[in-house]
Amino acid sequence: MSDALKELGAHIANSMGDGVRKWQIAFGELTVEAKAADILAILRFLRDDKKCLFQTLIDICGVDYPERGKRFDVVYHMLSMRLNQRVRVKIETDEATPVPSVVGVFPVADWFEREAFDMYGILFSGHPDLRRLLTDYGFQGYPLRKEFPLSGHVEVRYDPEQKRVVYEPVKLPQAFRNFDFMSPWEGMLSPGGEKANGE
Repeated sequence: MSDALKELGAHIANSMGDGVRKWQIAFGELTVEAKAADILAILRFLRDDKKCLFQTLIDICGVDYPERGKRFDVVYHMLSMRLNQRVRVKIETDEATPVPSVVGVFPVADWFEREAFDMYGILFSGHPDLRRLLTDYGFQGYPLRKEFPLSGHVEVRYDPEQKRVVYEPVKLPQAFRNFDFMSPWEGMLSPGGEKANGE
């Protein structure tokens, strides 16, 4: 399989020229690092070329490297069911530079790109409806960025007095739990279901 992947990587790089920065095989999979401006041409080539036939876009996801100038990778996972091969295409971008939307090449990219926008704040130019997908209206921040706090900024609850949902700053009033390890949910149980100390 690695020889076939090497041939495929070389074919993609030779066909796409400067659009491909580099390619490598790691953990039995081909990864192609491309220029963001050429992503539409590369995905169209991977879909249509007879030696590729990557006609299924499995996923688009983001990766956050806040120490880099271009802090985000946008990663496209593709499958060729006809040739039984997979390829991963990666491009880099920053917080302000939009990546070309690939909805015109793969319509399924619509919600994948919306998810990457919602979770990371990655912008996609030419997207038909780029708005949040998983978080609530008015949500502040991007939950999968490395600097996003684990507890979030606000919490949502239903207020019976106001008879509506309200947003409030996150409060963590619960003290740390003391585990006694004697609760049936926390302690070891014997095969008969009794607590470990025989109670």
